[in-house]
Amino acid sequence: MTTLAAPTQQRRRPELAAFLRSRRARVTPEDVGMPPGLRRRTPGLRREEVAQLSGVGVTWYTWLEQGRPINASAQVLDAVARTLRLDRPEREHLYHLAEVPFAPDRGAEAVETVSVEIQGILDALAPHPAVVYNSRYDVLATNTTYEALFLPSAQELVGNPLGIRNVLWTLFTVPDPVCPVVDKRLELPLMVAQMRGAYGRHVGEPAWESFVRRLSEASPDFARLWRSGDVVPPGTRVKTFRHDRVGELRMTSVSLSINGMPECRIVAYTPNDEESRRAIEALRGH
Repeated sequence: MTTLAAPTQQRRRPELAAFLRSRRARVTPEDVGMPPGLRRRTPGLRREEVAQLSGVGVTWYTWLEQGRPINASAQVLDAVARTLRLDRPEREHLYHLAEVPFAPDRGAEAVETVSVEIQGILDALAPHPAVVYNSRYDVLATNTTYEALFLPSAQELVGNPLGIRNVLWTLFTVPDPVCPVVDKRLELPLMVAQMRGAYGRHVGEPAWESFVRRLSEASPDFARLWRSGDVVPPGTRVKTFRHDRVGELRMTSVSLSINGMPECRIVAYTPNDEESRRAIEALRGH
């Protein structure tokens, strides 16, 4: 383990140094309320100015920017990130290069807006159902076939604490006769384990903690699965759904990542056999 970690650190430190120098060069004294001064041979802030504005020692920051093997805390990296005016992706990149676990701002709710281009992709996938989920299984956007397949259960969304559609809340709280998933005993543990993997990045965030607590209160089955602590990554699976008009559909789900929305994904469902393909076409025709 040690022999592998050392080369990795040796590669990251030069990247960290180059990244900090490039971010420092784009921030002017005027950007941070400082007088421009004289004899600036290079654009951007000086190292001592970054150190002063960040509340750290000049020698320490110099060593950090030189890629020396020094330790950095999350608090210090946050201060440097604020001084260098890093956005969220840049801040996360800084953490990774410094080998510090990245934690999003506590209490800050992510605004997840699906662009016109992503909505166009969902629409173009019809007649196959397609949806955008975030890592908590909130439904952010859909196409018409997804709505036709899952609308009966979506109408049963009563008591959702988030005030928006959420697949896990639906599946754990709707009555079995209207639940779109045929084998809940197989599918739901996998979905909870997948969400559990994402939860590690959001521990302590009010929206996540409230969701887990209230769904645990609403569903003993969810509470039991959550306590198990199981974790699985997203993956391609065959799922069987039911619909009151077209019967059962066996669909393969495929997850696709979305640039600019790191914790969101497009999930597209394709028929797994001819009977399911005909059912999707019939569903689309209604």
